[in-house]
Amino acid sequence: MTTGEHTVRLRPPSNRLSPKVVPWWRLQSLIAVTVVTAILVVLGVLITPARVWLLGPAAVIAVLGIAEAAILPPWRYRIHRWEVTDEAVYVRSGAFWQEWRIAPMSRIQTVDTVRGPLERSFGLATVTVTTASSKGAIEIQGLEHELAAELAERLTRLTQATPDDAT
Repeated sequence: MTTGEHTVRLRPPSNRLSPKVVPWWRLQSLIAVTVVTAILVVLGVLITPARVWLLGPAAVIAVLGIAEAAILPPWRYRIHRWEVTDEAVYVRSGAFWQEWRIAPMSRIQTVDTVRGPLERSFGLATVTVTTASSKGAIEIQGLEHELAAELAERLTRLTQATPDDAT
């Protein structure tokens, strides 16, 4: 891929996420499974004729959800990578379907940091890089919040110094 005078090559990004992202992802999974399971259990208790049809799936969802929370977050952690160079932002993510995204500096429109309640409790933040791409923004989840602030600042400086516009 060529942008102006720079060539951007697809290569593995070098930086890992914070190790704290594993328990954060695990907690997100467990919350989702708990909510769905609780709804099915409450409905199963209240609707006697549908009890078997509701409590059976609740048990299956609970078991599969606990297994997913145990297995997938460490696996995702091993795969997810990110890197920022003077030319581009590189991100690799996914578990089963891996996605590699490259955003040349000239295509970056905005840089945002987000810290939801769970992220704050783990000391993490997400950097969102919005580009002039129909694919959508690039997210780097699971960064230490200080690193995320520094990264947003660096990306802002780099994009301001890039002569092409982000259209």
